[in-house]
This record gives sequence, C-alpha cells and structure tokens, in this order.
Amino acid sequence: MLNKKTVDLINSQINKEFYSSYLYLDMSNYYYAKNLNGFGNWFAIQTQEEYAHAMLFLKYVQNNGETVTLNAIAAPDKAYSDFKQPLETSLKHEISISASINDIYAEAHGLKDFKTMQFLNWFVKEQGEEEQKSDDLNKRFELFGIDPRGLYLLDAELATRTYTAPSLVI
Repeated sequence: MLNKKTVDLINSQINKEFYSSYLYLDMSNYYYAKNLNGFGNWFAIQTQEEYAHAMLFLKYVQNNGETVTLNAIAAPDKAYSDFKQPLETSLKHEISISASINDIYAEAHGLKDFKTMQFLNWFVKEQGEEEQKSDDLNKRFELFGIDPRGLYLLDAELATRTYTAPSLVI
C-alpha cells in the first residue's frame, strides 16, 4: 500500500499528464490550422505520449490497490500570435512537469518508498528527454524557422516523427 500523500501526489500527476496531452493537442491544432502539418504532427505525437504517461501513473495507483481520483481537465488558455510561442510554452510546461515528478520522488524518498522511487526513475529519465527535445526544437526554430525555406524544411522533418508507446513495466 502506498502512503496517502504519495497517492494524492500521483493522482494530481495523472491530471497534469492528461492536461499535458490536452495542451499539446491544442498546439497541434494551432499548427494544423496554420498549415504547418509537420509541427502539428510533432505535437500530435506529444499528445499521445502524455496520454500514455497519464495511463502509466493511473495503472501504478490501481496496481497498488489505491483509488484513482480523476479531476476536471482545464482547457488550454493559450492564444498564440506567432509560430514560436507554442514551442516556448512547451518547454516551460515540460520543466514544470519535471518539477512535479521530482516532488513525488522526494516524497517517496523521504518515506523510503523504494518501489515508487523505482517506478518514478523511468519518468525522471523521460522528463530529461522531453525537456531536451523541446529545447532542441526551440533552438532549431531559432536557427531555421525565421527563414521560410528553413521553416518549410523543419516542418517537413517534423512530419516524419512517429509514436512509439513506452515499454515501462509496472
């Protein structure tokens, strides 16, 4: 059985992961509406990844005999005035998600809840990768996105991204 505070933090994280999925779906829709289908695809893949993360947290709570508490998912409240803003928002959001997962990890560490710490190890690594991918995309946009030909090529490259489901065993 898990500590109540740990369960509460993980339930909160489930909601944050579903919100992340919703936020990235909104960004995907923004880019598709602007005819940047590669960027739209990139964020559609992010949508799937975040949904999968939520489901992994949810399954962990269930597998430990605890109750999952689902809360309302807030609508994304961002209106973007240029192509760079969703990229910047994405990076800031990933940093906040990393901090949230680190908070759960710190709670588990304080309780010597090694099972939860081991479960979270994958997410800590994954968040490092998420931040890096988002930061790289921001930097590449800075380099190439201002030039229409560079934007076209970057968009074409992002269109090739595919989804791979996580292989975490919980």
